[in-house]
Amino acid sequence: PEVINGRTHQATVVDLSPWVEYEFRVVASNSVGIGEPSSPSALLRTKAAVPVVAPTNISGGGGSRSELVITWEPVSEELQNGEGFGYIVMFRPLGSTTWTKAVVASVESSKYIYRNESITPLSPFEVKVGVYNNEGEGTLSSISIIYSGEDEPQMAPAGASALSLSAAAVEVSWLPIPWNRHTGRVLGYEVRGW
Repeated sequence: PEVINGRTHQATVVDLSPWVEYEFRVVASNSVGIGEPSSPSALLRTKAAVPVVAPTNISGGGGSRSELVITWEPVSEELQNGEGFGYIVMFRPLGSTTWTKAVVASVESSKYIYRNESITPLSPFEVKVGVYNNEGEGTLSSISIIYSGEDEPQMAPAGASALSLSAAAVEVSWLPIPWNRHTGRVLGYEVRGW
């Protein structure tokens, strides 16, 4: 309670955060006003609890062939709720029913890379990232769709042609490669002559 009867000499403070150090002061008041606060109590840490805040900004993608890169925004220290804090990364190919689970024990981590030769380029995965500490496993994020790494383009541009412009210049043109899972995002072309 905000105001405590003058004959009461203790109170229970509620809605504190787990695994956080607090100090307390007591202030006396009467009909005239409020007095000076007491000196602070000794530091007291609340008990640990299972973490309840999941990482945010789950994303990723990119990486090399046969890789699934997953990134997230780390959970701040005041929301870790205890010792032994880490992350649980869960993922599965889109449409699959079986989750793969990995544990990332570093508090500062914000990335996990899964490597497997069976991953085809630009495959969609359902991904969620959760938290844990010594008290147990906490909340998982909502599901995000992340694509595995790309491979080099598997098809050549079509329709290559050359037009002589002068004694020292030739214009080369071709049809662009359409984007799909087998070509990835074409970032550029290389023109070779001999």
